[in-house]
Amino acid sequence: MTLAMSGHVALVTGGAGGLGRSISTALADAGATVLVGYRTSAEAAHALAAQLPGVAGQPHRAVECDVSDSDGLRELASRVAAEFGGLDVLVNCAGMTRYVAHRALDELDDELIDQIFTTNVRGAIASVRAFQSLLAQHGRGLVVNISSIAAQTAMGSNIAYCASKAAVDNLTKSLARALSPEIRVVSVSPGLVDTEFVRGLDEAWRAEQTARTPLQRLAMPDEVATAVVVLATQLTFTTGAVIPIDGGRPLG
Repeated sequence: MTLAMSGHVALVTGGAGGLGRSISTALADAGATVLVGYRTSAEAAHALAAQLPGVAGQPHRAVECDVSDSDGLRELASRVAAEFGGLDVLVNCAGMTRYVAHRALDELDDELIDQIFTTNVRGAIASVRAFQSLLAQHGRGLVVNISSIAAQTAMGSNIAYCASKAAVDNLTKSLARALSPEIRVVSVSPGLVDTEFVRGLDEAWRAEQTARTPLQRLAMPDEVATAVVVLATQLTFTTGAVIPIDGGRPLG
């Protein structure tokens, strides 16, 4: 294992979730100091931070990080600046959805729509806004927005979720233009990922999506995490792009 990210600090919002956990682990494996962001999963986040592989003198931390709270994000940025001296990678992994059949518009109430866009879109913007100066100061800042194939196919857990991820991909391009050259911004766009949430969705729907995917399986969390690390360490001339981790699903 090469520690290509030694000396780098990375914040993963939603870092204790199924996908966030794999991303946090992969970044730590690459040598980064990882801040595991959480909103309600404090116990899981602290447990994960304690067990991540570490580099001497660079302890990982669990940090409260509610992406719907702009004041809280700014306070967190101040603490990160004071304790770590900067931030190199921000992974916007915090997300929210709930399964609602696309035709069942009455079940897609205003509260759910607002929650989805507040977390998935406004939360990403607010997080970048709060950490922009830290990400820019070393000239190597990277923002990775965890998107979804739903942005392209318009097939997902509900129509508001699909729209929110399309907004995330557009946001990625706008931010990449606005924040260059100091900060790169990239979307990583998985197909269905084999997480606890996805395993809880309708089995017949999951099976249909798998059957229509050329590689005939779901994405694994580690594959999405690897894409994040590769963007940080190897694809360093990439910005404003959407990187698919979808098994060719749009071809099906």
